[in-house]
Amino acid sequence: MALELRQNLKLTQQLVMTPQLQQAIKLLQLSRIELIDTINQEMETNPVLEESTGEEFPAPEECGYGEADRKENSTADNETQPSLASSDDEKTPWEDKAVEEIDWKQVWEDDNRSVLPSYSFEHKEEANFDNVLTHSTDLSDHLTWQLQMSRLTDRERHIGCLIIGNLDQSGYLKTEVEEIAEEVGCSVQEVDEVLKTIQFFDPVGVASRDLRECLLIQIEHLEIEDPLVKILVNDHMPEIERHNYQAMAKATGHSMEEIAHAIEIITELDPRPGQSLNADQVQYIIPDIYVYKVDDEYVVTLNDEGLPRLTVSRFYRDSIRNGLASTDAKEFIQDKIKSALWLMRSIHQRQKTIFKVTQSIVKFQREFFDKGVSYLKPLVLRDVAEDVDMHESTISRVTTNKYVHTPRGIFELKFFFNAGLRRDGASDVATHSVKEKIRHLIQTENVHRPYSDKQVVEILAKDNIRIARRTVAKYRNLMGILPSSRRKRPKI
Repeated sequence: MALELRQNLKLTQQLVMTPQLQQAIKLLQLSRIELIDTINQEMETNPVLEESTGEEFPAPEECGYGEADRKENSTADNETQPSLASSDDEKTPWEDKAVEEIDWKQVWEDDNRSVLPSYSFEHKEEANFDNVLTHSTDLSDHLTWQLQMSRLTDRERHIGCLIIGNLDQSGYLKTEVEEIAEEVGCSVQEVDEVLKTIQFFDPVGVASRDLRECLLIQIEHLEIEDPLVKILVNDHMPEIERHNYQAMAKATGHSMEEIAHAIEIITELDPRPGQSLNADQVQYIIPDIYVYKVDDEYVVTLNDEGLPRLTVSRFYRDSIRNGLASTDAKEFIQDKIKSALWLMRSIHQRQKTIFKVTQSIVKFQREFFDKGVSYLKPLVLRDVAEDVDMHESTISRVTTNKYVHTPRGIFELKFFFNAGLRRDGASDVATHSVKEKIRHLIQTENVHRPYSDKQVVEILAKDNIRIARRTVAKYRNLMGILPSSRRKRPKI
């Protein structure tokens, strides 16, 4: 057995994730707020990066980027980079064969020119600044303010703070009064007195220990005179939840009409008094892009309001141009300028990609914009990816945490992507459309004879939509709709 040395020549392609490419991918998947935070952080760490005042960029040669610099950069590594966007006449940084090979002149000349189509018209809907809330008061703040304004001793306020600190998102007390009394070193009766005071704060019924106590407090506060209301809440909560009117009528000796009237009053009470003031339930969204209808066409425009428009500091440009910087300083400034331009180009490409993807979505979902959710079509990432000549992973990143303002409301871009259900002899229907049909059927049903899940299946089958009963039950639960047995109302 002999050993020998051989030389083999093998040509392969290798994907290298350069820092610039990683930055571009990161920016692409950031939400609007995260993008603004990232830009502000970069402006703090990069001294040559600052917010633009609208002045023109000088030629790249004025910053020390001449032909020699571009030739030097062109000798960098030649790894092939994956394409995040379509191949246009204007190449993006991550499409270059060399990471450092940047057409600086083109970059600087294009800085003050937007390649994104724009459309302006007089009756454009603007954001209503009256609806902008700078600070929202949560339940804890609201109750603490009332506690400080009440006529209580310091010891009682301390007990009150412990009670408020142990409330859940719905406003219910999630600890025993004995534990609070032990921690403060007082009697349970003293804690109960403070607890009762807080329970009549706004919103009334907060700090209750269960649903029954919450409703009874509201009945007392509203001075509801019908004794049957209090009897039903106090003794027949399971029957109320199951809408078992006959059992309640038999147990109380009242007529069905009286039971129905009492239940109507009970349903007007708030079972979760703290939820309306829960800051976690409030979500304020600033759309990344707008879709307007002008005549018979839908126009897509980017929302650049609030995004800093970046430029390179004139002070550092002049330092290089006038030869005021030393060799080391010049190299440092050039690196920082290069990093700043990469960031600016990446942000520009991010906005352009969002614009193109939204245009494609509008094209595919034209019927939704014209007629509503019932006409939403099945759409997958591959459809849009092929339309705009991008990779599916890019579409996924673009549509995550990005919101669009449309004549139909504000939606996350992912909303428009959903699987389809097959229909006999017709085109597929989107799952969102099926959910909307189920919601409409239940909203318009006879409350005395509500549709069962099986009946909903049969009704949908008439529209050639084949769906299993368990799927109907799943969609109904996702929409927060009760089963037919709990939706039924007795005839009076």
